[in-house]
Amino acid sequence: MSGDYFRMRVLELAPDVYVTGQIYQHDFQVIAEQGIKSIVNNRPDGEAMDQPRTADLAAIARDLGIKYVDVPVVSGAMTRQNVEDFRRISKDLERPMLIFCRTGARSTKLWELAEDFDGA
Repeated sequence: MSGDYFRMRVLELAPDVYVTGQIYQHDFQVIAEQGIKSIVNNRPDGEAMDQPRTADLAAIARDLGIKYVDVPVVSGAMTRQNVEDFRRISKDLERPMLIFCRTGARSTKLWELAEDFDGA
């Protein structure tokens, strides 16, 4: 996958794991064309007025055959439970996987913490 094909900035966190900022309805066709199999939304509904609703994005993903999972994390208030939930859910998702939040920073941090999580 190449960020050049997206209207959004996409960074590779690990093989077949990518992160980006908010995705919109018009981004889904390109996401599907790039072969993304799973999307994880780390942004709670209602953070911003122009933010698409999770249910709307999930419906589009479903119609394109992409698994869509909502693992909301409040910006600036990430918890151990958030990390545990994300780790448990994301480890079994089909790759390539795209993770997103408002800017990608929260999702990147969540991925890093989940990768280092030892369960202790």
